[in-house]
Amino acid sequence: MLPDIGAVFGPYTYLASEVAFGTLAVVLLSRAAALRRAAVTVAALYPVAYVWDWYTLTIGVFSIELRTGVDLLGIPVEEHIFMVVVPALVVAFHETIHGRERDDDRGGDGV
Repeated sequence: MLPDIGAVFGPYTYLASEVAFGTLAVVLLSRAAALRRAAVTVAALYPVAYVWDWYTLTIGVFSIELRTGVDLLGIPVEEHIFMVVVPALVVAFHETIHGRERDDDRGGDGV
């Protein structure tokens, strides 16, 4: 059984999870020197993610219970953060795993 962090954070549960995973993304991106690449990816994906999120929330595909209740542009503020954190975390893992290989392919030292 998983621990119920909702009992600890209440309406800030979703926000707290976004901060935790966002912190992991920033740490990995910094270590991989990929903050700029991640920012470009996030900026490219954000408009599509926003429309998708707004639409699915509007038609009732899902609801978010443990949130602050603060909305921005028609969706919870936590969802805006989610749309930044998820692609940033994907890029962070990709760059952490494959960043050196890419450098080697360009004529690096091959170590």
